[in-house]
Amino acid sequence: MSVRTLPLLFLNLGGEMLYILDQRLRAQNIPGDKARKDEWTEVDRKRVLNDIIMTMFNRKFMEELFKPQELYSKKALRTIYDRLAHASIMRLNQASMDKLYDLMTMAFKYQVLLCPRPKDVLLVTFNHLDAIKGFIQDSPTILHQVDETFRQLTEVYGAISAGEFQLIRQTLLLFFQDLHIRVSIFLKDRVQNSNGRFVLPVSGPVPWGTEVPGLIRMFNSKGEEVKKIEFKHGGNYVTAHKEGSFELYGDRVLKLGTNMYSVSRPVETHMSGASKNLASRTQESIAPNPLAKEELNFLARLMGGMEIKKPSGPEPGFRLNLFTTDEEEEHAALSRPEELSYEVINIQATQDQQQNEELARIMGELQITEQPRQSTTKGDDLLAMMDEL
Repeated sequence: MSVRTLPLLFLNLGGEMLYILDQRLRAQNIPGDKARKDEWTEVDRKRVLNDIIMTMFNRKFMEELFKPQELYSKKALRTIYDRLAHASIMRLNQASMDKLYDLMTMAFKYQVLLCPRPKDVLLVTFNHLDAIKGFIQDSPTILHQVDETFRQLTEVYGAISAGEFQLIRQTLLLFFQDLHIRVSIFLKDRVQNSNGRFVLPVSGPVPWGTEVPGLIRMFNSKGEEVKKIEFKHGGNYVTAHKEGSFELYGDRVLKLGTNMYSVSRPVETHMSGASKNLASRTQESIAPNPLAKEELNFLARLMGGMEIKKPSGPEPGFRLNLFTTDEEEEHAALSRPEELSYEVINIQATQDQQQNEELARIMGELQITEQPRQSTTKGDDLLAMMDEL
């Protein structure tokens, strides 16, 4: 497991989240002079994206994120995205949040699988950052935050060896292992089978710096080439014409990580039969997890660095539906396997005084005065407290 994987995972999943939210906000957009109080306008769309991106690239949050650390559980990371998605006036219910997270994870899983070289996962990340900068062209302060993150990526990953990048790729694939959620875009483009597994191509450019397969060279003990054997590889490969740019501005060449929702079309997710069976077999135990204390500390640090902008005054949050109709949303909420729902994270951990003080400080910053909260015990898990935000 690589301790340098978390920033790449977070930034790429965050980029996919912004693509999806932008597409849905545009689809539900109403001209400002015709919109009712509870309908979306173009101004609302920009405001939502700006608020989320500003929170996502918060300086203190990024500093904590880039510290070498192991990946945490899917549910722990899901908590961060749930919090991030609600960093603005937008509100998602449980079914829409589940669908959003499914789309995010399957899109990035596909990109990692198709990376020609392990190092190219960095180009995928840069594609996401380039697109994010397009969302905030009119906000120079937020744009500076994104550029600072780009510089951090270049500084941290610029000197990493090919072997370390391979370890990062393996860590990412382990994180996505056994996730086989069918996505309509992938199914229509025939890059995903009906069982939720992706179809890997046998054509296109080979990785930069390598040759098209089809030739075996044999050498003697002196390193001299003595024989050549050609073979049929069964694919349709071509040589890569140039390497993608790892600079702040430049041609990335690789298209993985660009916005696949730029052409408007409905996107649906379905659990494959294999995934449903797997979910029923792999329900997480409620017994204490030996990593729970570390996950709790991790969430406390990350949440402490996030600055959430809350709606000022009596302005209500706008509701965003990732489904075509409310009926589809309700059906998805009822039909989703309980094991794959992320409504509650059970984190059992022994609390010490320093941890209590840190969580008390964080929760004090997050407190919202809506309804008086009933007294609870010290053992309440972190997400149970966050559910009330």
